[in-house]
Amino acid sequence: MASLAGTGTPGSTPARVALIGFGLAGSVFHAPLVAATDGLALDTVVTSSPERQRQAADEYPGVRLAATADELWARAAELDLVVVASPNRTHVPLARAALEAGLPVVVDKPLAATAAEAEDLAALAERRGLLLSVFQNRRWDNDFRTLRKLIAEGALGDVRRFESRFERWRPQLKGGWRESGDPAEIGGLLYDLGSHLVDQALTLFGPVTSVYAEVDVRRPGARTDDDTFVALTHAGGVRSHLWMSATAAQLGPRFRVLGSRAGYVKYGLDPQESALREGLRPGTDGGAPWGSEPEAAWGRLGAGESPLTGGGEPVPTLPGDYPAYYRAVATALRTGGAPPVTAAEAAAALRVLEAARTSAAEGRTVRITGSA
Repeated sequence: MASLAGTGTPGSTPARVALIGFGLAGSVFHAPLVAATDGLALDTVVTSSPERQRQAADEYPGVRLAATADELWARAAELDLVVVASPNRTHVPLARAALEAGLPVVVDKPLAATAAEAEDLAALAERRGLLLSVFQNRRWDNDFRTLRKLIAEGALGDVRRFESRFERWRPQLKGGWRESGDPAEIGGLLYDLGSHLVDQALTLFGPVTSVYAEVDVRRPGARTDDDTFVALTHAGGVRSHLWMSATAAQLGPRFRVLGSRAGYVKYGLDPQESALREGLRPGTDGGAPWGSEPEAAWGRLGAGESPLTGGGEPVPTLPGDYPAYYRAVATALRTGGAPPVTAAEAAAALRVLEAARTSAAEGRTVRITGSA
């Protein structure tokens, strides 16, 4: 992979980043994290919305503005990285255009609608010797980092069942492309929250051999899935049960992980998204460490009794670390090494999501061959 020798090293010029899209993903996640990363500089924001252009200019003085991505390709030599944070349907064409312009790319999840499209982009990036990575920020959630540590230490014994939830109570539709019934929009919770849940399961427990899913549309007027369950059987024997819902009147635990020695139960969400939404930035709030949470929110580890009745021992939650993703991207650009999340990993997750969609539509368990 081609590297940007000297980029991001002390005293050198930071890699110049163009961000396409300044909606939720671009303004809340990517722009703040890029701006906070040594070795990266937010150079250009692409949005056709005058209101969002004003917002970007106010929040990032000196940033250049563009109304269309085509303006970037005309001056590709002035850029070092493109971040695609626009609606899902645009991910593949914009990533392809960036790679063809000779620019490394970070793409918000999901990378594509299908594994085949993801693999085509990966092949193009490899031919061009360019970085292609997918923003799977939930690998750096505080609870997920803590769970990985517990598993690595053997605190759970052999993990047998992994239960993971992203549940919300949103009985009223919000509108927008994420709730569109048009398949081209790649909307719905299976591809939105499911992209995170499946990626985490694969990261922890490896390839999947079979997939069963229930995909439902619950809210009046909804046109795409808003209450979905996916069951995975991993090649190593672990079973992952994944819930994603906008209609959960009572929220379950974020994680319930059962092993031969103990279980780990954790409620609540990582605090980084809410902090970013509130305008806090890594390294600038001057208070508690970024991504940390109070002791009252810690998960519990134990066996034989519910954590809700005092069972188990509290486990200090490691701080969440979304900035680690872009630190790793900056390092990969500088050294030519592998990115923090690869397109091949994204394709593996998309293969599972495609199988889940087929399972729900046909009412059967879908086998995934060649995954062991």
